[in-house]
Amino acid sequence: MLSVAKIQRRNAWRYYVRGVAFGDGRRPVGQSLKDAQETAGLPPGRWLGRGLDALGLTEGAEVSERQLELLFGEGRHPDADRIERHLLDDGADPATARRATVLGQPIEEIEARKQTPLLGLDFTFRPQASLVVLWALGDDRTRQVIERAHERAVARALRWLEDDVAETRWSSGRGRAKTPALVVAAFRHFDNRDGFPLLHEHCLVLNRVQRPDADGEPKWGALATTKLYKNVVAAGTLYTLAITTEVCEELGLATVPREVTPGLRPVMEIAGVDSELIDWSSTRRQQIEDVLEGLTYKYAQKHGRLPGEKARNGLGWWAAQETRREKKTPHPLEQLLAWWKASALLKFGQQMVDGLLERCRAAGAAIRARVDPVVDIALAVVDIAAVVFTVRGKFARRHVLAEARRHLLETLRGHEFTHGLDDYIANRALGDHGRQTTAVQPGRRTPAADQIFYTADFIEPDPWWIAGADGKPPRESSRYERARVASLAVRNAIRAARTATAGRDDAPAATTSAAAHSDDQHHDPASEAPHAVDHPGRDAALTPAQRAAAIHAHQQAAMPDEYLGGRTTDAATWLRTPENLDRLAAITRATNARRRAYEDKKPPAEPDTPTDGRRQEHEQQHQQPGHGQGPGPRP
Repeated sequence: MLSVAKIQRRNAWRYYVRGVAFGDGRRPVGQSLKDAQETAGLPPGRWLGRGLDALGLTEGAEVSERQLELLFGEGRHPDADRIERHLLDDGADPATARRATVLGQPIEEIEARKQTPLLGLDFTFRPQASLVVLWALGDDRTRQVIERAHERAVARALRWLEDDVAETRWSSGRGRAKTPALVVAAFRHFDNRDGFPLLHEHCLVLNRVQRPDADGEPKWGALATTKLYKNVVAAGTLYTLAITTEVCEELGLATVPREVTPGLRPVMEIAGVDSELIDWSSTRRQQIEDVLEGLTYKYAQKHGRLPGEKARNGLGWWAAQETRREKKTPHPLEQLLAWWKASALLKFGQQMVDGLLERCRAAGAAIRARVDPVVDIALAVVDIAAVVFTVRGKFARRHVLAEARRHLLETLRGHEFTHGLDDYIANRALGDHGRQTTAVQPGRRTPAADQIFYTADFIEPDPWWIAGADGKPPRESSRYERARVASLAVRNAIRAARTATAGRDDAPAATTSAAAHSDDQHHDPASEAPHAVDHPGRDAALTPAQRAAAIHAHQQAAMPDEYLGGRTTDAATWLRTPENLDRLAAITRATNARRRAYEDKKPPAEPDTPTDGRRQEHEQQHQQPGHGQGPGPRP
C-alpha cells in the first residue's frame, strides 16, 4: 500500500527533518538527529535512487541532518557548505558562491512569484495488516524475511517509477524529457502513533533531477510531479504484489481476501492470521468507524439522504483526520517487540500467539495444493477491462496496469509469476477491449502514451441498494461491486463460447495460452508474450470447457466457506439473490448478442436512439488505434 504527501518550504520540510527522520516522534530541542536516533535506538535514514551519483552520494549511505536541510529545505547541493567555502576562498562573491550550490531554479524566485515551491514528495510504503502481525509476533527468521521482502519491494517500486514514470519538465511544461534517476531519502518506522506495530517506509523523493541541456551538459530541473501522482496506485499495487509474493514463496504461505470496507476491493491477507490479531494491530480502524458513523448521521440530517460513494470517501477522510493522534516518543525495536508480544499474550493467550506461523503454513499448504500458479489470459484480460471500464468509464494504461497487478495477486494467491506478466496482460486488455478516445489535434503535439485514454463496450449494470448489516444503514452498490457483476457476465459468455466450441470441434487444446488466443481474433503471433503463463506440469489434454471450469474454480478454491460467507465483494454471492437474477439474465443476453456479432464479423445492430447514433458517428470519425490495437471490430 502506498500513500503520498507534499514536502514544501515553510514548515513542511521541518516536519520531515525533525519528526519523520526521528521515527515520527518529537526530537528533543537542541539535540542533533544522529544523537537522537542513537539514543532512541532508531535506524538512520539511507540514500536510494540512481540520481545519487550526480550529487556525490552513495546508495545505502546514511542520511545526515544537514543533507536533509540543504536538499529538502533549501533546494541546494547536499555538500553546499564545502562548495561555497571553496568558491569564497577562490575570490567569488557570496551571492555567486551560493547560487552555484542551488539545484535548478532558486526557491526565492518561486516565492517572489507568490507561489509555494515543492521540494519533494513523501511516498510511504506499508504492507498489509496480516504481514505486519506476522512481522511483529513471528520469530527472528520470519521478521528478517518480511523486512527483506519489504526492502526489495520498495526498491522495485522506486525502480519502476524511475524507468517508466519519472520525467522532468521545463518552460511551464512545454518541455519534457525522461529522467530515470531519482534522489530518495528513506526512513523506516516500526509502529503507529498508538505504539502498535506498523512497519512502513517513508521515501522522500527530491523534486530535482538532471537532464541534458542544448549543449549536452547536465542541467538540474523539476520533476513532472503530476505524472508521479497519477501513477501512485500502480506503484502501490506493484509493491504489494512484490512483497506478498516473496514472503509467501519464502515461508510457504498463501493469501485469502479480507473485506475491510463493504463494497470496496478486498485486501489480500495472509491465510491463517486470525482476524482478532488484525483488529488488535489496527487500532485506528474502530476509532475511524465510530467517528464515521456520527459523520454519516450528520450528513443524512443535513442533506436528507444517505451519502453516495464519493461522499462516503470524503467522510472517511475526515474521520481519519479527527482520530489522528499526537506524536509519540519513539522506542527501540527490541523494546517494541517485547511490548507487542506481552500485549498479544495477555489478550489472546500463548496458543494463539506462538502457533501463528504454523497455522499460516498449514493454511498456505492447503491453498497451494488446490491452486496452481497459472493464469488464464483471456479471462484475466476480460476481467480487468470490464472492471476498469465499469469503475472509471474512461481509463489510461496506468489504470489497467494497476488492475492487472491486483488480478495477479487475487488469482495466484501468493505464487510466483513470470516477470513482465502484468505488463503483458495490461497490453492485451487495451489491445483486445480498449477503444481509444484521445484524438490527435491537428497542429498540436502528439499526446504521450500516459495521456492517451480509452473506453470499452461492456454492458454496465445499473446500481442497486444493499441492506445494512450489524445495525449499519443501507447503501448503494459501489462502482467496484457493479464492475464485478459486469465482469462475471462477460466471463460467463466466454465460457459458454468455449463450451460451444468444444461441442462442435470435440478437440483437445494444447495450453491455456492457446485457449486465450482462441478468443483473440486480432492476436499477432509475433507479439507473443516473452514468457509462459502455464504451469509446466499442467495437464494438456483438457478440453476448452474443462479448462475454463478449472480456471474458474481455482480462483475460489483458496477461500474456505468461512471466507466466502457474507462477502459482498463476491459476485456470485450477490447474484444468488432474487432481485439480481433478472438483471444478470438481461446483461448476459446483451453480452451474448455482442459476442455473436463479433464471431460473425458483423457490426452490431444500428442503435435506436439519436444519442447513440451521434456517438457511433463520432467514434467512426475520431477512433484511433490504441496501444497494441489492430484493425477490425471490437467486442
